[in-house]
Amino acid sequence: MIHRPSIIKKYVLLLGLFLILFSCGVKKSVHNRPDISGYHDSIPDRVKISDTSFVLGSNHLLKNKQGLWELYVEGDPLERGLNNGSLTRELFAKQEDLFFSKVEEFVPSKTKRYLLRKFLAWYNRKMYLNITEEDKVEIYGLSRYAAHTYDDIAPPYLRLLYLHGAHDIGHAMQDLALVGCSSFAAWGDKTPDGSLILGRNFDFYVGDAFAQDKIVSFVRPTDGNKFMSVTWGGMIGVVSGMNDQGLTVTINAGASKIPLVAKTPVSLLTREILQYASNIKEAVAIAKKRSVFVSESILVGSAKDNMAAIIEVSPDNFGVFEVPNSDQLICTNHFQSAAYAKDKNNLKHMVESHSEYRYERLQELLGEQAKITPQAAVAILRNKEGLHNEVLGYGNEKAINQLISHHAIVFKPSKLLVWVSSNPYQLGEFVAYDLNEVFSEAPRHPKKTLGIPDLTIEKDPFQYSRAFKDYQEYKVVREKVLDAIKDKERLEPSVLNKLEQLNPEFWEGYYLVGKYNYEHGYYTAALNAFGEANSKVITTLPEKQSVESYIKKLRARLGICD
Repeated sequence: MIHRPSIIKKYVLLLGLFLILFSCGVKKSVHNRPDISGYHDSIPDRVKISDTSFVLGSNHLLKNKQGLWELYVEGDPLERGLNNGSLTRELFAKQEDLFFSKVEEFVPSKTKRYLLRKFLAWYNRKMYLNITEEDKVEIYGLSRYAAHTYDDIAPPYLRLLYLHGAHDIGHAMQDLALVGCSSFAAWGDKTPDGSLILGRNFDFYVGDAFAQDKIVSFVRPTDGNKFMSVTWGGMIGVVSGMNDQGLTVTINAGASKIPLVAKTPVSLLTREILQYASNIKEAVAIAKKRSVFVSESILVGSAKDNMAAIIEVSPDNFGVFEVPNSDQLICTNHFQSAAYAKDKNNLKHMVESHSEYRYERLQELLGEQAKITPQAAVAILRNKEGLHNEVLGYGNEKAINQLISHHAIVFKPSKLLVWVSSNPYQLGEFVAYDLNEVFSEAPRHPKKTLGIPDLTIEKDPFQYSRAFKDYQEYKVVREKVLDAIKDKERLEPSVLNKLEQLNPEFWEGYYLVGKYNYEHGYYTAALNAFGEANSKVITTLPEKQSVESYIKKLRARLGICD
């Protein structure tokens, strides 16, 4: 949970000067652009109906009453990119601002950002060789609507390529604590009609503002399957989605080393699967063709197979995990196939992280339900308690609902139905969409919302509780304490007390109070805080060891014997 950007600074600074001198292979990638000579590169002007509704020919973007943006685009790759960019230009710019403000926070000086530019060019030097021409053309079209605010990092097209790999880097740079996703599937005797139901939380966190403008995207390409996904401005890759063949994909991070070169972003691999696969076998065949640069689990659900499987990809290995004698499948953040049975990174991750804990909690929650319906799936995704309903405190990554989710989603592939969460996190209404209806109605009724009101799953009342309001305030006070620790500033004792009181069952608040007091020489107060932290459910083994190490040091310093 503790945010540590230092690994990025060290990585960039150590390599930056080296890369200025040794840039073999970089020049070609920096100047590579897709061939668009076979495409018509002009589109109609965007028509603004209101601040929340835009139309461009039969393409459109509108915001529904739940706050979700609904995007419909069609055409060849360049048309799709241009249509998307024109319609979402404000959302695109906002997401870039939010993302690159983090970069400026980590790398504040212009000199270091110059080194970052060199590093990004070197690091991504092989990406263009590992992305399909179709995707490059679409990304190029989209990049035509990028702002020039961040050209000091990279020009628009290259910057957008790099951003498609940012999700992968967030996975690999584990100190960022960006990810901890949970997903599951049920079918056969585990659902009322025997058909497949899938659910997932996408816990990719770059701040609450990043998740404010979720886009539910519906794409009708000239080639391949029509599909939907949940995304954000500037992103054509897929992290959660379903096509009109009833094939679904969701991605969960695996244990990765920090990669030394970018290849195929996983979100573009899953996008290709949605566009060109109709069953699990075809999905596996596509995944085998691509070279990824991080470890990832791809949970694939198939209406045609009426089952789910997990494709496990990494730079040096590949596995497929199926459960032929079961009617449910669970995916968190560790690998399960035989191909990774002896993988040291995976085994270490299972011991040290919260992945195995969430896996067991999902088993427990699924076992409590005789049949999994979409409503039951949503209830599981919203669950905030730990194993055997132990209290974890809010925001604990051992919970299925960590209260950081960018989105949650539920699929019923046999009916081409999908439910997408609305803010905050997965606590708002889950809006239902029928892909059959969307792709028949969207081109003809560009000003009409695409959701199905009668199938909406209601809000979680927890969002109106005192506990949730306290949690929201806890996050604000937490940032204040983190800044004080980093900058060696002094705080009023009332601020530290407030941090503990706003989320009293969460270990992290006590840990931060302990760390603050330790840095300022208040050793007795620090020991008391670390002791309180140690009495709670601590998220990971390294964090548990950190707390215990502080306790040991403080007891020795204060002369306290066991």
